[in-house]
Amino acid sequence: MKQLIGTGVALITPFKEDFSVDVTGLKAIVDFNIKNGIDYLVVLGTTAESATLSLDEKQLVIDTIVVANDGRVPLVLGIGGNNTKAVIEEFKSRDLDPFTAVLSVSPMYNKPTQEGIYKHFNAIASATDKPIVLYNVPGRTASNMLPSTVARLAKEHKNIVAIKEAKGDIVQAMELIAQCPEDFLVISGDDMITLPMVLAGGAGVISVIGQGFPAAFSEMVRLGLDRKVDEAYDIHYKIAPSIDYIFEEGNPAGIKAVFKSLGICGDNVRLPLVSASAELKAKIEQYVNEF
Repeated sequence: MKQLIGTGVALITPFKEDFSVDVTGLKAIVDFNIKNGIDYLVVLGTTAESATLSLDEKQLVIDTIVVANDGRVPLVLGIGGNNTKAVIEEFKSRDLDPFTAVLSVSPMYNKPTQEGIYKHFNAIASATDKPIVLYNVPGRTASNMLPSTVARLAKEHKNIVAIKEAKGDIVQAMELIAQCPEDFLVISGDDMITLPMVLAGGAGVISVIGQGFPAAFSEMVRLGLDRKVDEAYDIHYKIAPSIDYIFEEGNPAGIKAVFKSLGICGDNVRLPLVSASAELKAKIEQYVNEF
């Protein structure tokens, strides 16, 4: 899956003051990222506040991004959950033709065992031919998908092609790279350790901060893939403070504050999330202005 090497971004869903989907803002975000070097776009991930979107709103987001992208870069669609049957039904009911792959999160809340996680993804992969990117994010799911489980799935299913690894653990990332097939992509899901993961053999990133600073972040990843270590780390340390800022009060409140500072869209989020505090917005605005 060479299309997924490099920098992907987990797009936000911008909202108007009445909390309806801001279609104009979403189109602007897509264009901003493509024009500034992002390699692919991830639609309806966690950062999109997909848990608070209705089915009609999800379709609106999909349609808006597909049209705005106009075939310029690959698209990845988020379809996941803790009801295996429902996830399979969504795979079958959605039009997946515009998408290169599907990003599917490990089941949250249920806290399945490794065997349960394996059987969940085994059932999904057996029900579709679409390439699947696994998503391990223990901070949200309350369970960690171990490298041995990932390797087992990757070896048994040709359409399980990658993992977005967001445990924030460089040792686990290296274990994934070592244990999985050579053509299996280990993609960073943690902005702060993206560069170390790339240098260890990772394929790139699905980023949050990258959509706010697409030119710099995607260049850092390209330099890392090219083993231009010093130049890559120069960009890493320039961007690093912004990564702390955007997660200080939760995602996507922070990255939406970045977009508001850039003048691209507003910073509204839906309950139970709330917008960034005035103090954090001030720090982010100053950082954006000085970047």
